[in-house]
Amino acid sequence: MRILIVNGPNLNLLGTREPEIYGKMTYESLNEELQAYAKKNKLSLEIRQSNLEGIIIDLLHYAAFEKFDGVCLNAAAYTHYAYAIYDAIKAIDVPVVEVHLTDPARRPEPFRKVSVIEDACVATFKGEGITSYKKAIAYLCGVENHDH
Repeated sequence: MRILIVNGPNLNLLGTREPEIYGKMTYESLNEELQAYAKKNKLSLEIRQSNLEGIIIDLLHYAAFEKFDGVCLNAAAYTHYAYAIYDAIKAIDVPVVEVHLTDPARRPEPFRKVSVIEDACVATFKGEGITSYKKAIAYLCGVENHDH
C-alpha cells in the first residue's frame, strides 16, 4: 500500500509551537516514527507538509495522479474554513482520512469546533497525538489492529 501523509500549516513547528497543546515531539520525530511504523507494517509512506492551501490541493491531486491508495490529511487551521480543500478531496478518487494531533472540538477557540472537510473524508481520527495518524493509516489499510 502507498499512503500519502499531507500536513498543513505550522505543523513544521511541532515541538516549539505551543508545546503545552501539541507536546514536545518535533516534526522530524513525528515523521521518523511514522516511517518506522510504515516499515514495520510493510507500507510505503510519503510525507509532505505545506503552509500554503494551494500546495495542499496540489498534493491531493498528486495523490490521485500517482495512484496512492489513500491520504492522511492534517489540514491544521485550514480544516475550519478551506472549502477549496473540501472540493479537492471530493474531486479525487482516493480515500482521504482527516487527522489531528489534538481534538479541535475540545479546544477553547469557537472556530475550531467546525471541520469543513470532515464530510468529504472517509473517516476522522483526532486527539491522540501520533496515534491518530497510526489509526488513520490502519483504517486506510483495512486493518483494525496494526501495532500502534
